[in-house]
Amino acid sequence: MAEHDRPPHHLSDLPTPALLVDVGRLETNLARMAERCRELGVALRAHVKTHKCVEIAERQRSLGPSAPTAGTAGITVSTLDEARVFAEHGFDDLTWAFPVIPGRLAEAAAIAERATLRLTIDSPEALAAVEATGQAFHVWLKVDCGYHRAGVDPAGEQMVDLARALAGSERLVFDGILSHSGQAYGARSRDEAARAAEQERRAMVGAAERLRAAGVPVPAVSVGSTPGMAAVRSLEGITEVRPGNYAYYDLTQVAIGSCTVSSCALTVLSTVVSCQPGARHAVVDAGALALSKDPGPEWLDPPAYGAIYDDYDAGTLRADARLTSLSQEHGVVDAPLPVGATVRILPNHSCLAAACFDRVHVLSGDMVLDTWTVHRHR
Repeated sequence: MAEHDRPPHHLSDLPTPALLVDVGRLETNLARMAERCRELGVALRAHVKTHKCVEIAERQRSLGPSAPTAGTAGITVSTLDEARVFAEHGFDDLTWAFPVIPGRLAEAAAIAERATLRLTIDSPEALAAVEATGQAFHVWLKVDCGYHRAGVDPAGEQMVDLARALAGSERLVFDGILSHSGQAYGARSRDEAARAAEQERRAMVGAAERLRAAGVPVPAVSVGSTPGMAAVRSLEGITEVRPGNYAYYDLTQVAIGSCTVSSCALTVLSTVVSCQPGARHAVVDAGALALSKDPGPEWLDPPAYGAIYDDYDAGTLRADARLTSLSQEHGVVDAPLPVGATVRILPNHSCLAAACFDRVHVLSGDMVLDTWTVHRHR
């Protein structure tokens, strides 16, 4: 019997560590972001790197166009393997929002035979490599909106030169300019996240205006991050957004103010495996290979690698027990807990936690309704 044909079973039947998604919270999160995009007048090109799950992407697609004026956007991926999997499952409009890897362009060309694959470049070398494939790729030009990780300087000459070369290419299709407001993840409040989102918007609208003044048409302007989208007040001049974490949310998003604990859809179920007499700590079976070693916001005090629920349904976390240390398979909790007890953990970073597992168990209440594959291979 196939996994998806098996009758529902109870949360307590699952071996640990186990990745869990609350389907009700998930669907609420997806619907709210789609509605927010409609209100802001932008298309939603959801980033599937968060969940790497076809069933969730299908739910995102089923919500339809996010903005009537922008049309139906596709999805965003981080890796070529993600692009391949989603193309195989009928997703035909994919943005690979990562600087192109020249040595893997033959793989990209193969994917582009079955779906529109939009590449991302930010250097003359990358542009030359893409041109050399002979493939009629769609291409975004990545612009640095203040995160300073990758992307051309919006005030520099290279931006104009690359955009002009893309727009004038006989084979390539220039899609427009793209950015990522990663600095919003450093925000300490919703207001700070709003300022980061506005910084991105202004930088990208300014870049588009500069290119148009230089005679370069800019078909689209693509931005976004989950904390930015949770707080941004206006997206005038922007055509599409690419948040991803909003599907699950996590402890970092709670700290920033993007959501409440009750909105977090992804958790890790773990078992207490050791607690010695007189000890002030316990050990659980969720270590770095279940939660990642993302430390969360550096300004949080005390730091932790994840929070433990006191009452999942009520959305409350324990103040007296946190994950304070992780080894490969061990997680150390700074409180004694009974051996054999199970705990539900809210990860600091749901994208990385999800990528630690091959499958996610779909829950409604305490009942396991289904199991979905996490396509995390590279």
